[in-house]
Amino acid sequence: MATNPISEILSFDNNGGLDNKNSLVVCFGEMLIDFVPTVSGVSLAEAPAFKKAPGGAPANVAVGISKLGGSSAFIGKVGADEFGYMLARILEENKVDNSGVRFDSVARTALAFVTLRADGEREFLFFRNPSADMLLREAELDVGLIQKARIFHYGSISLIEEPCRSTHLAAMRIAKKAGCFLSYDPNLRLPLWPSPEFAQKEIMSIWDQADLIKISEDEIRFLTGGDDPYDDDVVLKKLFHPNLTLLVVTEGSDGCRYYTKEFKGRVAGVKVKPVDTTGAGDAFVGGFLDSLASDLNIYKDERRLREALMFANVCGAITVTERGAIPAMPTKEAVLQFLTKVAA
Repeated sequence: MATNPISEILSFDNNGGLDNKNSLVVCFGEMLIDFVPTVSGVSLAEAPAFKKAPGGAPANVAVGISKLGGSSAFIGKVGADEFGYMLARILEENKVDNSGVRFDSVARTALAFVTLRADGEREFLFFRNPSADMLLREAELDVGLIQKARIFHYGSISLIEEPCRSTHLAAMRIAKKAGCFLSYDPNLRLPLWPSPEFAQKEIMSIWDQADLIKISEDEIRFLTGGDDPYDDDVVLKKLFHPNLTLLVVTEGSDGCRYYTKEFKGRVAGVKVKPVDTTGAGDAFVGGFLDSLASDLNIYKDERRLREALMFANVCGAITVTERGAIPAMPTKEAVLQFLTKVAA
């Protein structure tokens, strides 16, 4: 096993690239407008002005994959309004297949005001009463697009309300029947849920269907009722299920841990000076799925798995050095250039 993370990732890229044939990643869920204060370290009420930015974890992941040279598509619903049309254009501009995007003539595109306060806590204010993403119906699914996917990726926000919840479950069934690899990032946003108890129940209701799950330390605490997120026994006994091929725990700048049926370990992070942490987790997921789409058996070889996770770590690290999620997502060339500088 390689011990130098820089040589691991450079070796990984040099030994192969992504083959776009049959490597489509379809991301299902929400896309919205984030409004971020023009100054840092203030509460939403104290912010003098806001700047709009495209957001929504599944959409961010789709763009992250595409910017790395991969093949991705997004399925979801936005309003038939200026923000909705803008989001569809942003997907297209970033070479993400947006043929699965639907437009609602009544409900508006979801809006989220988000800030990082001086005490380090993120503050959210969502406008979804209901928003268009919550109203995607099963009849509006692009079944053919799902069936073409090698990987079907989703979160948990689409489980909060009907009809989107039933649509989400239907999309998973279609993907599973078509032989897709199922990737799940719960992406917990408690302010959106009616209660913590309901959130935990719904997030876990589809847990045993995923092939890959990516979670954070905070999500482990939440889902296990406060258990130590660094305890391997907690992760393996409470969160690793028999059908799972890979469980990844992200630890921010400290890197990530990985668990398979055969082995477990940790990949160190890459230290950078953070400017905006928005989208870092989505960039990580996009980076890993970009590698996985080229070889679904990557989890069976620990050395190659570590290389792919290191690549994902670097994608997340680069993203936090700029403002905004989608604008900061790196290209494969940017990842290699970044690592060359680090290695020098």
